[in-house]
Amino acid sequence: MQTAIPYEEPVILWRDSYALAADKPAGLLVHADGSGTVTLTDIVRNHLGEGARPQALNRLDVPTSGIVLFSLDKATQPAFDAIVAGHAMSKRYWAVVDGRLPKPGPDGWVLIDASIARDRHNARRMRVGRTGKQACTRIRPLARRGRRTLVEAELITGRKHQIRVHLAHVGCPIVGDELYGGTCDGGGLMLHAHELAFDHPITGECIVVRSEMPTRFNWPN
Repeated sequence: MQTAIPYEEPVILWRDSYALAADKPAGLLVHADGSGTVTLTDIVRNHLGEGARPQALNRLDVPTSGIVLFSLDKATQPAFDAIVAGHAMSKRYWAVVDGRLPKPGPDGWVLIDASIARDRHNARRMRVGRTGKQACTRIRPLARRGRRTLVEAELITGRKHQIRVHLAHVGCPIVGDELYGGTCDGGGLMLHAHELAFDHPITGECIVVRSEMPTRFNWPN
């Protein structure tokens, strides 16, 4: 007998025979961490039914919301793993930041190219440092309201806390990101993975999955 999952049914944004994309709410783990806490993987497995073995192909920090892609077929999972490892998957996020970004280039984007390393003084944090791994993020300002800016971020590489670290590095920490100097107004971390795009490794289709902006952003249309 399956244990009841104490969460609502997952929002499935896209699905075929090989994979599905779920919309993760903020505050939920993607993978088990040994604490027994219910995870998004548990919820998706419960939704699919007995015998299902979904495997998350990308991960989001607990306070980050948005699209998580799952493999549904063990036989074809290596093909999906390969496009993730090869950075052949486009990932875009929305964030609300404090402050003004550096002036964008002619294409409207700010390129942040700064290596990221572990913070030796705080195991929870990452930091920009020359001894770290190369990390590149593109940032595009979308709208401004008072001292805050709604931005779109595109990952070129995929390092831990990359968007959070890079935005704090240029003086624009994400609202709600107390770990990296962001102001806290009770709405949580204002970071949401809103678009995932890739060429399907089995069917060859161009797949674009999108998620709506969460209500916690409280940003006017």
